[in-house]
Amino acid sequence: MPNDNFNDLAAFVTVAREESFTKAAAKLGVSQSALSQTIRGLEERLGLRLLTRTTRRVSPTAAGERLLQTAGPRFEEIQAEIAALSEMRDRPAGTVRITAGEHAAVAVLAPALERFLPDNPDVKVEIIVDYGLTDIVAERFDAGVRLGEQVAKDMIAVPISPDVRMAVVGSPAYFRQHLWPETPQDLTNHNCINMRLPTHDNIFAWEFEKDGRELRVRVEGQLVFNNLAMRREAALRGLGLAYMPEDQVQELLDRGSLIRVLDDWCPPFAGYHLYYPNRRHPSPAFTLVAEALRYRR
Repeated sequence: MPNDNFNDLAAFVTVAREESFTKAAAKLGVSQSALSQTIRGLEERLGLRLLTRTTRRVSPTAAGERLLQTAGPRFEEIQAEIAALSEMRDRPAGTVRITAGEHAAVAVLAPALERFLPDNPDVKVEIIVDYGLTDIVAERFDAGVRLGEQVAKDMIAVPISPDVRMAVVGSPAYFRQHLWPETPQDLTNHNCINMRLPTHDNIFAWEFEKDGRELRVRVEGQLVFNNLAMRREAALRGLGLAYMPEDQVQELLDRGSLIRVLDDWCPPFAGYHLYYPNRRHPSPAFTLVAEALRYRR
């Protein structure tokens, strides 16, 4: 049967269930004469009478009853699916893929999603930790998270965190055996816990600034890690100095488990931004996630 006959089938099912052309026409939003013509055309194409018409009622013939029992449930399923799709517009669904560095994923994305996801059960978020400046379009990410100064100018950027600040920390046990560094250059005399960037395969240089003077110091030490937790744990155990995001060690500093040095060389800098290409029609799920991540001062 040609596809354009499905509307005729839907009309037949409505008439057969209502047992009235008048009621069916009102329900379908068409005129009674147009509906009658639609049914007549369907019967002619099938070569079968589907409805028995009397002055009091309309009832299906044997052939019509068989068609009603077969087609009726199918149309109910279609209507249910259409209703479900409509509900999805009211309750967005889908997967949002984001690439971010480890610190942003742990300190920014995770807490925001902890609040967001329970109220949005049909939204899924996939986070890929990557320290490189990923081409989010080529890699089919919906968005990326980077520090403000790293976001390309042609991207839409939404602030999702306050300013970020780094801290050089060591344990009291470490400083009982080593002098405090007075300047970043003094770090060359210390056992420093380094970080290897997985996507660049090189050692991360520690960055400092004071009175407009910027320094990048390549430090040496016995340990190299590629994640935050192990660097923090090694510093706690007195194995060297670590260069860490301030929020990741603040509680330990407050307790005295770690000691901060070179504080005046570590000013705050622009925080994390969610960035993505300009889209005319972003998905409802992405719009919700972006709004949930937005930082409000």
